[in-house]
Amino acid sequence: MVQLLGSALDLPLEERNALHVAAGFVPPYGDKGLAADNLQPVQQALDFILRQQEPYPAIVIDGRWDVRMRNQGSARLLKPFRDSYEMAAGLADNAMHVVFHPKGLRQFIVNWDEFAGQLIQILHRDVAQGSRAAAQLLGEIMAYPGLSAEWRLPRQASASAPVMTMHLAKGDFHLAFFSTFTTLAMPMDAALQQIKIECFFPADDATAEKARQLAL
Repeated sequence: MVQLLGSALDLPLEERNALHVAAGFVPPYGDKGLAADNLQPVQQALDFILRQQEPYPAIVIDGRWDVRMRNQGSARLLKPFRDSYEMAAGLADNAMHVVFHPKGLRQFIVNWDEFAGQLIQILHRDVAQGSRAAAQLLGEIMAYPGLSAEWRLPRQASASAPVMTMHLAKGDFHLAFFSTFTTLAMPMDAALQQIKIECFFPADDATAEKARQLAL
């Protein structure tokens, strides 16, 4: 019955584990993520995607939005910004914290209000899908200063452009990216189900050329 209920409600594996524990059963799905056994084929797939994204950035993030892997394009293009961060290393390696922390990437995002307002809605969707890690992270993010009170609640996103673009600027160094998310199909591990591969694509010719030049 517990298994049928979890399946009928299409609960995330994390919540199905919690449901089994509440009913007095052993959770049926692992919760090790990238630390799971026999993960070599998955690691190879992730490495392949990151390599194929060169010279543009790509990262692998877990359910708490911690960056677990990154390609060389990410290291090269974001280094000028990362060198100026004034935040704990652990926070600097969290894709959400680094955008919302006043001394992180936030200070270099030209369209921060618009971009962050859309990004927080992705975190709200993670919470709505039952992610406890996302719920905790949302509370941490909303504690930062200068955030709109409207961001505390999910809302319908609206924008004039077909995709949300992140515009970065530090002195004369300018970049513009939009991104895609890729997930694993049919994972049988609760943490692995929350893994996302975020690939960044240039939103203009100048960014594409800068990425190619730095890769030489």
